Amino acid sequence: MPAKDLFHDAVKHALQKEGWNITHDPLTIKFGKDKMSIDLGAEQILAAERGLDKIAVEIKIFLSESELFDYHGALGQFLNYRLALQLREPDRVLFLAVPVTTYRSLFQREFARASVREYQVKLIVYDPNREAILQWKN
Repeated sequence: MPAKDLFHDAVKHALQKEGWNITHDPLTIKFGKDKMSIDLGAEQILAAERGLDKIAVEIKIFLSESELFDYHGALGQFLNYRLALQLREPDRVLFLAVPVTTYRSLFQREFARASVREYQVKLIVYDPNREAILQWKN
């Protein structure tokens, strides 16, 4: 099993505070001999008419000297996980969880904004100290 990111529990608690039921920790997707582990799977009943919303969350912390380098890896992972979910659990929506400091420093820059738009990356902006979700960016 892969190691948990430093802020794994903070994001998990933040989701629970917002009414999400953590169903998988981690969410494992299998393809023959290949296995992928997305950090969290969660679901939430929002309204009787809408039924169940299901998400998967990949948590990132961006601790290297280059946030852009970390983002390259995170984006590749996100795109592969999203494809795996489309093929195995198409009703589950994937989010990339990023700390608020990284969102303010990296995701406000022109290239990151263009990349998020182009690849339709859904973001959760979280505050690890408060264990809180600050923004859902669809």
